[in-house]
Amino acid sequence: MTARLNGAQPYVLALFRVVVGLLFACHGAASLFGVLGGATGGNGGTIATGTWPGWYAAVIQLVCGGLVLLGLGTRAAALVASGSMAYAYFDVHQGMALWPIQNGGEASAMFCWAFFLLVFTGSGAFGVDRLLSRRGESAERPAPERTPVAA
Repeated sequence: MTARLNGAQPYVLALFRVVVGLLFACHGAASLFGVLGGATGGNGGTIATGTWPGWYAAVIQLVCGGLVLLGLGTRAAALVASGSMAYAYFDVHQGMALWPIQNGGEASAMFCWAFFLLVFTGSGAFGVDRLLSRRGESAERPAPERTPVAA
Protein backbone atom coordinates (compact mmCIF):
# COMPACT_ATOMS: atom_id res chain seq x y z
CA MET A 1 0.00 0.00 0.00
CA THR A 2 2.87 2.36 0.76
CA ALA A 3 4.22 1.98 -2.76
CA ARG A 4 0.85 2.93 -4.26
CA LEU A 5 0.57 5.96 -2.00
CA ASN A 6 4.13 7.02 -2.80
CA GLY A 7 3.36 6.71 -6.51
CA ALA A 8 0.40 9.07 -6.14
CA GLN A 9 2.36 11.63 -4.11
CA PRO A 10 3.24 14.06 -6.96
CA TYR A 11 -0.38 14.14 -8.10
CA VAL A 12 -1.82 14.67 -4.62
CA LEU A 13 0.80 17.34 -3.99
CA ALA A 14 -0.27 19.07 -7.21
CA LEU A 15 -3.91 18.94 -6.11
CA PHE A 16 -2.93 20.36 -2.71
CA ARG A 17 -0.98 23.16 -4.43
CA VAL A 18 -3.90 24.02 -6.73
CA VAL A 19 -6.45 24.12 -3.90
CA VAL A 20 -4.25 26.17 -1.55
CA GLY A 21 -3.28 28.57 -4.34
CA LEU A 22 -6.89 29.02 -5.44
CA LEU A 23 -8.15 29.69 -1.92
CA PHE A 24 -5.34 32.17 -1.29
CA ALA A 25 -5.95 33.98 -4.59
CA CYS A 26 -9.66 34.19 -3.74
CA HIS A 27 -8.80 36.04 -0.52
CA GLY A 28 -6.78 38.56 -2.51
CA ALA A 29 -9.48 38.97 -5.18
CA ALA A 30 -12.15 39.48 -2.53
CA SER A 31 -10.14 42.21 -0.82
CA LEU A 32 -9.01 43.98 -3.98
CA PHE A 33 -12.11 43.71 -6.18
CA GLY A 34 -14.99 43.17 -3.78
CA VAL A 35 -15.93 39.79 -5.29
CA LEU A 36 -16.88 36.69 -3.30
CA GLY A 37 -18.31 38.75 -0.47
CA GLY A 38 -15.60 41.40 -0.48
CA ALA A 39 -12.97 42.30 2.06
CA THR A 40 -15.35 42.28 4.99
CA GLY A 41 -16.92 38.98 3.99
CA GLY A 42 -20.43 40.05 3.11
CA ASN A 43 -21.05 43.52 1.72
CA GLY A 44 -18.66 43.49 -1.25
CA GLY A 45 -16.29 46.09 0.20
CA THR A 46 -12.70 46.51 -0.91
CA ILE A 47 -9.52 47.62 0.81
CA ALA A 48 -8.42 51.14 -0.09
CA THR A 49 -5.48 51.20 -2.48
CA GLY A 50 -2.12 51.52 -0.74
CA THR A 51 -3.46 50.86 2.76
CA TRP A 52 -0.82 49.24 4.97
CA PRO A 53 -0.78 46.29 5.48
CA GLY A 54 -4.14 45.12 4.13
CA TRP A 55 -3.86 46.22 0.51
CA TYR A 56 -0.30 44.92 0.17
CA ALA A 57 -1.33 41.62 1.76
CA ALA A 58 -4.20 41.34 -0.72
CA VAL A 59 -1.82 41.91 -3.65
CA ILE A 60 0.50 39.22 -2.27
CA GLN A 61 -2.47 36.89 -1.84
CA LEU A 62 -3.69 37.41 -5.40
CA VAL A 63 -0.29 37.24 -7.12
CA CYS A 64 1.33 34.50 -5.04
CA GLY A 65 -1.88 32.49 -4.90
CA GLY A 66 -2.13 32.64 -8.69
CA LEU A 67 1.52 31.64 -9.13
CA VAL A 68 1.17 28.73 -6.72
CA LEU A 69 -2.08 27.70 -8.41
CA LEU A 70 -0.28 27.52 -11.77
CA GLY A 71 2.86 26.00 -10.30
CA LEU A 72 4.96 28.84 -11.69
CA GLY A 73 7.79 29.95 -9.41
CA THR A 74 6.13 27.84 -6.75
CA ARG A 75 8.90 27.81 -4.19
CA ALA A 76 9.56 31.55 -4.28
CA ALA A 77 5.86 32.47 -4.35
CA ALA A 78 5.15 30.06 -1.50
CA LEU A 79 7.98 31.57 0.56
CA VAL A 80 6.58 35.10 0.14
CA ALA A 81 3.04 33.88 0.87
CA SER A 82 4.15 31.96 3.96
CA GLY A 83 6.01 34.98 5.29
CA SER A 84 3.05 37.27 4.71
CA MET A 85 0.79 34.91 6.63
CA ALA A 86 3.29 34.62 9.48
CA TYR A 87 3.33 38.42 9.62
CA ALA A 88 -0.48 38.50 9.56
CA TYR A 89 -0.69 36.01 12.39
CA PHE A 90 1.84 37.63 14.68
CA ASP A 91 0.92 41.25 13.91
CA VAL A 92 -2.86 41.04 13.63
CA HIS A 93 -3.97 37.98 15.59
CA GLN A 94 -1.40 37.07 18.24
CA GLY A 95 -2.04 40.20 20.32
CA MET A 96 -5.67 39.16 20.93
CA ALA A 97 -4.96 35.73 22.44
CA LEU A 98 -2.36 32.96 22.47
CA TRP A 99 -4.09 30.24 20.44
CA PRO A 100 -5.32 30.61 16.84
CA ILE A 101 -8.74 29.28 17.82
CA GLN A 102 -9.02 32.12 20.32
CA ASN A 103 -7.68 34.96 18.20
CA GLY A 104 -9.25 34.19 14.80
CA GLY A 105 -5.90 33.39 13.23
CA GLU A 106 -6.60 29.83 12.06
CA ALA A 107 -6.58 30.75 8.37
CA SER A 108 -3.35 32.71 8.69
CA ALA A 109 -1.65 29.88 10.56
CA MET A 110 -2.86 27.19 8.16
CA PHE A 111 -1.89 29.17 5.06
CA CYS A 112 1.51 29.93 6.59
CA TRP A 113 2.30 26.26 7.19
CA ALA A 114 0.75 25.05 3.92
CA PHE A 115 2.88 27.46 1.90
CA PHE A 116 5.93 26.64 4.01
CA LEU A 117 5.47 22.99 3.04
CA LEU A 118 5.31 23.96 -0.64
CA VAL A 119 8.62 25.83 -0.31
CA PHE A 120 10.27 22.46 0.36
CA THR A 121 8.19 20.15 -1.83
CA GLY A 122 7.86 22.25 -4.97
CA SER A 123 4.94 22.16 -7.35
CA GLY A 124 4.38 18.43 -7.71
CA ALA A 125 2.92 17.10 -10.95
CA PHE A 126 1.33 19.34 -13.55
CA GLY A 127 3.07 22.53 -12.45
CA VAL A 128 4.35 24.98 -15.04
CA ASP A 129 7.70 24.79 -13.21
CA ARG A 130 7.97 21.14 -14.07
CA LEU A 131 7.01 21.69 -17.70
CA LEU A 132 9.61 24.42 -18.08
CA SER A 133 12.34 22.33 -16.47
CA ARG A 134 11.57 19.41 -18.80
CA ARG A 135 11.63 21.69 -21.82
CA GLY A 136 14.97 23.14 -20.69
CA GLU A 137 16.44 19.68 -20.15
CA SER A 138 15.44 18.49 -23.62
CA ALA A 139 16.88 21.63 -25.23
CA GLU A 140 20.18 21.22 -23.40
CA ARG A 141 20.61 17.56 -24.31
CA PRO A 142 22.73 17.17 -27.41
CA ALA A 143 21.45 14.94 -30.17
CA PRO A 144 22.95 11.47 -29.98
CA GLU A 145 25.92 10.98 -32.23
CA ARG A 146 25.21 8.79 -35.19
CA THR A 147 27.79 6.82 -37.03
CA PRO A 148 27.49 7.27 -40.74
CA VAL A 149 26.74 4.10 -42.60
CA ALA A 150 28.95 3.46 -45.57
CA ALA A 151 27.05 2.30 -48.58
